[in-house]
Amino acid sequence: MTTTPIRTLPASLDTATALVGPALHEAVRRHLGLELELVVDYHHGWVEADGSPATGWGGKLLRPALALLSARAAGGAVADGVPAAVAVEFVHNFSLLHDDIMDGDTARRGRATAWTLFGVPRAILAGDALLTAAVSHLLGARGTGARSATTSLMAATQRMISGQASDVDFERRADVTLAECLRMAGDKTGALLSCASSLGADLLGANPALVRRLAAFGEHVGLAFQLVDDLLGIWGDPARTGKQVGADLRVRKKSLPVVAALNAPGADELAALYARPEPFDDEDVRHVADLVELAGGRDWARDEARRRVATAEACLDGVADDVRADFLEVTAFITGRRF
Repeated sequence: MTTTPIRTLPASLDTATALVGPALHEAVRRHLGLELELVVDYHHGWVEADGSPATGWGGKLLRPALALLSARAAGGAVADGVPAAVAVEFVHNFSLLHDDIMDGDTARRGRATAWTLFGVPRAILAGDALLTAAVSHLLGARGTGARSATTSLMAATQRMISGQASDVDFERRADVTLAECLRMAGDKTGALLSCASSLGADLLGANPALVRRLAAFGEHVGLAFQLVDDLLGIWGDPARTGKQVGADLRVRKKSLPVVAALNAPGADELAALYARPEPFDDEDVRHVADLVELAGGRDWARDEARRRVATAEACLDGVADDVRADFLEVTAFITGRRF
């Protein structure tokens, strides 16, 4: 019998928790009204629905960790990147609050989603409040690039929203191309990771060439993350993913492996099954997964994810060795374990 080794968090994520965690709490108090604080505190995993302290873990703070690393890449101290880290985490959680409502998800991180406890209107408003708080917090930060960083964060947010809109549109379309799907994933997932990976440097007024390289790094990591997440959505172990086997297939999600397969020669049976209105049973799910694999969707997604990681690594050429190593450790944590 074999066991899966327990992966420890990279040191950069521990640093993000220690520095950004308290800053997030303080920023919520400063920027949000009392009527929405409870919703936001609950969503972050800090309190229970009645306001009592929670003992659960409120998230890994991946994007804040990248923002802190980007400040270091620009020659700044870790603490210099905290405002950028707070802002990007606020935007991320704005998107999660709204996504849970749009997807009808009733659980996140093992707890009931905010909208199921506080109602849809309050959850929407809490997300809106986090978005405006992100702007206020970053514009008010010390740093010669505060205005540029805020512009970058809002541009990434607009891309993320556009990607989400495309994803919703794909649900009713049978003719989604692989290029469209890659663009959607780049917007929906890559944009904010790209911004996070460069935002601390941008805030410090770093050389634009460095900011662009860090942003490109995050863009490729974001696509790799989405690709391997899509692989897990079809072939992942429920014990590790917390999802039903073939969860994405059951809801006819047009994920990257599926779209790659649908656009391959001889995908008529797969297309017909995906267009069928009747729900898939377990046997259907297994058969559709086999068809996706036979059409090359699984191999393509795995190879493309590896290519994106390699390209991301190349974007870090010239970054200080210790910072580069930390960037790559975070990359391996969020993508390497998923291949």
